[in-house]
Amino acid sequence: MSRNSPVWTVGQATIGTAVRTLAPLRVYGAGRVPQDDGVVLVFNHFSWLDPPAFGAASPRQLYFLAKAELHEVPVIGPLVKAFGTYSVRRGESDREAVREMRRCVHEGNALGMFAEGTRQRSGVPGEVKPGAAMVALNEHVPVVCAAIHGSQHWRPGNFHPVSVAWGRPFAFDGLKANGKGYREASVEIQRRIHELWRFLVDVHALGRPRHAVPPA
Repeated sequence: MSRNSPVWTVGQATIGTAVRTLAPLRVYGAGRVPQDDGVVLVFNHFSWLDPPAFGAASPRQLYFLAKAELHEVPVIGPLVKAFGTYSVRRGESDREAVREMRRCVHEGNALGMFAEGTRQRSGVPGEVKPGAAMVALNEHVPVVCAAIHGSQHWRPGNFHPVSVAWGRPFAFDGLKANGKGYREASVEIQRRIHELWRFLVDVHALGRPRHAVPPA
């Protein structure tokens, strides 16, 4: 079983508790996340609240990528470094970012990726970029999709409920690590994220029953 670092454990107890309380956060299907070995966890993205929310919802430590400049910001920089965030230099090619992501899962970590590459202001999940598929196909690791809903409406003080739903691990057996394979894999990732998000929309409409089971 993969071990969480002391910093991550403290973060779960502090930042995680704050998110679970102020959002408030409800999580569906967390037991589906593999407890060890490299894996790509792929998310949709609405708000700055999403990284700590997915961190609080994850049963194992997540490793995100962040621009190198963020590591140099006082207070925030040391914090993201301590959480194990991988650094990518601004202006570097996508290949450099992919190398860092591949290194992350190769070392047996859970790589957290926001699939659309940027926040979706419309409040609906967007188009999935090929980065997650490139990592999974080249490193032969499984993918777990997850969706978040409610964070697009959350603001400090309004305490809008936020929910996360995890899908089951899956692999891209039979797909080649080339442009065609990346596109096909990205389409499947997008389908699963959208399906999980629609599940959360329905669950919120029903008052967020605790024992709802997300789709695979």
